[in-house]
Amino acid sequence: MANIIDFSANWSYYTIPAAFVVLMVPHFYGNMLAGQHYDLANPRKMEEHVAKDDKFDKLRFKRIQRAKAAVANGFETIGLFAAGVVAANAAGAPVAKTNQLALGYLVCRAVFNWIYVWLQDNSRWAPVRSLTWIASMVCILGLFVVAGNAVY
Repeated sequence: MANIIDFSANWSYYTIPAAFVVLMVPHFYGNMLAGQHYDLANPRKMEEHVAKDDKFDKLRFKRIQRAKAAVANGFETIGLFAAGVVAANAAGAPVAKTNQLALGYLVCRAVFNWIYVWLQDNSRWAPVRSLTWIASMVCILGLFVVAGNAVY
């Protein structure tokens, strides 16, 4: 069976800006949900404004909070991910393995966002969200492992 994705071409560097796009999707979604409460001149006060509005749907507000939390979590991991990609490439790690780990991170982050923001209205999804976060971290650590293995 042939691979659907050609892992022989090195496109791992492209996953870094792609990861940024993936982590920003919940940001734009949360701002869209806030509607008139989103103030471009003072965007960090948006959650506060929404919380004060008694007519604002509480489920929608919780989704906004989770969207903002998902973005913050993404920013907490993207630096380490980018460093892992650079380390793997600089060390001459196998291109296919580097690509697989980088793509794995992207998929895990997309699934993490989906669960956290959209599915976690039902809190039973929380353990699955945590597992996707762990899987994304395994991908990052894997990048450093393949970099280290390539050096020796």
